[in-house]
Amino acid sequence: MPTTEAAHSSRRLLWYVLLLALLIGSGLFYGAWRVLWEPNVAVSPYGAAFLYIRTGTGYAAVLDSLRQHELLRNQSTFEWLAEQRGYPRLVRPGRYRLNPTYGNNDILDMLLQGKQDTLDFTLNAFKYKPQLTQQISRQLEADSVELRKLLNDNTFLTRRYHLDTTTVLTMFLPGPYRFFWNTSAHQFLDSAAAVHRRFWTRQRQQRADSLGLSPVQVHVLASIVQRETAMKEDKPVIAGVYLNRLRRGMRLQADPTLLWAIGNFGVKRVLNKDKLVDSPYNTYKHKGLPPGPITSANRQSLDAVLKPAAHQYVFFCARPDGSGYSDFAETFAEHKQNARRYQHRLDSLGIKR
Repeated sequence: MPTTEAAHSSRRLLWYVLLLALLIGSGLFYGAWRVLWEPNVAVSPYGAAFLYIRTGTGYAAVLDSLRQHELLRNQSTFEWLAEQRGYPRLVRPGRYRLNPTYGNNDILDMLLQGKQDTLDFTLNAFKYKPQLTQQISRQLEADSVELRKLLNDNTFLTRRYHLDTTTVLTMFLPGPYRFFWNTSAHQFLDSAAAVHRRFWTRQRQQRADSLGLSPVQVHVLASIVQRETAMKEDKPVIAGVYLNRLRRGMRLQADPTLLWAIGNFGVKRVLNKDKLVDSPYNTYKHKGLPPGPITSANRQSLDAVLKPAAHQYVFFCARPDGSGYSDFAETFAEHKQNARRYQHRLDSLGIKR
């Protein structure tokens, strides 16, 4: 009998040990799950969460950013695992998208491998260099001071892109771009140059040659066409007007070039005093194209110059109906009538400038 009771006691003890081991194991598994795989990204009501790590910063800056922007649910478990995996010594810069389902292990896999998120943005048309640098520095890590320095370094631009500090603005095509956030100023310029090279196919180059224009000159003329009209149908016609003037040795007399020179594109009515501005961009004074573009020409405007409409027009004027289209003329007498109607329209609206 005592033997039987001892056996039962031993079995109960074994079950207790097994149950305790199971509980301990479950606890350890749960603890490991929490540290490694439990989703640890704080859900934001403002959309996707991103961790930005600036070039040259270290682990302390990463922790400070995580804490300051409240990106994690439990930062202590992240810090513990980061230490175990050696992340403090392997910080890589970039813009990292934190998926709400990511646990600490997923986050660290991404950070250690440098799998940063790409950034899509649209480069809007700009007229002056500061507008370009502002656009870029607002969206990329690229330093605006460094970018301005490169854009004004004639030796660098000539050696690397065969452009100068004025014509370099022809290198930038408005439209969608994709970059890593930590793209440097040099890398941004190289990427813009690559997009520009892809645009200038052999066919486009041949069209420019047939017009007697270099790619830079096409960009400059396209920038004027773009400032003259937003109407797709009118762009090839206006391009044809300016090409006719160039062939006949006439001055372009393009109002948008005056506005660029005086720094005021809000002017609706160009005055005679504007035509006296001392600038190589004053196409009322100087024959030929201005030395550089007056805005970053888009693909539509560039192709309008490369495929101009064939006609004999050498004058045009905005229509008085406010439609945005233009009236075209072959003679100055016709043009004066068109211009008079447009001036009457401005007078009726009380527009003096």
